[in-house]
Parts: sequence; structure tokens; C-alpha cells
Amino acid sequence: MSRAVLPGTFDPFTPGHLDVVDRARHLFDELVVLVAVNGDKQPTRAGEARAQAVRASLSPAWRNVTVAAWRGLTAAYCHDHGVSVIIRGVRTAKDVRQEQELAAMNESLGVSTLLLPTRPSLAAVSSTVARAVADETPPPSERAR
Repeated sequence: MSRAVLPGTFDPFTPGHLDVVDRARHLFDELVVLVAVNGDKQPTRAGEARAQAVRASLSPAWRNVTVAAWRGLTAAYCHDHGVSVIIRGVRTAKDVRQEQELAAMNESLGVSTLLLPTRPSLAAVSSTVARAVADETPPPSERAR
């Protein structure tokens, strides 16, 4: 059985993330969306809250996709759970360069990486942009004014 993980902070989970999940789920028997709990980053919500938001975004019909929160190296999760491939979505050439460095490190730890380019129509939306838009959206009580 082939298994892969798609790690990320998912703060928030964007349409681009959903598209990568949808495409990756067809390539593997099982796909785990791995919500990173990372002390170096300051997400707007706790890991389990982000994991719940990802779960709510996925189609119930996608039975081979699960979501887990994880603190630690993605490669360690892979070794602990019998996963052989890390999926990474990339939007730009800069993303590819950064991901190639991580892929080399993960390969040295015994885990392969597959880079999936984001669809062009979704490439402009990053989690940073999505957060900025959400922060600028007035609360529902003020929208009617």
C-alpha cells in the first residue's frame, strides 16, 4: 500500500491546498494531511484547531485522506507511520528552490519528496494573502452598515 503525507502549517487551509490534496489523493492509496505544530512559527490557531479546519474542508467521499497534527520532523512522522513519500505543493520558482533543499535533507533521512505544482489559477493565493484578506474583512455586524 502506498502512503504519502502532505505537511504544512495550513494557517489557513487555502483552495490551493485543497487542490493539491485532491490531486495527490489519486496518486496514493492513503494520504495524510499533516498539520505542523512548529514552535518556530506563530500560527493564528492551535494545531488541533487547524487540523479540524482542514478536516471540515475535505470531501467526506475522499476516504483515503486523513488529517493529523504533528510536532516534530515530517521525516520522523514518516518513519513512525510507514510513509515513504512527502508531497509538497509549489507555487513559484522560489518555492521549488526551497523545497529542493528540504527534499535533499528528507532523502538523506530515507524519505522521498514529490513536488506538485499548484494550478496557475490558484498560484497567487498563499496562506499569507488569505490571512491578510481575512484580517481586513469587517465582522458580520459591521458589513451591513
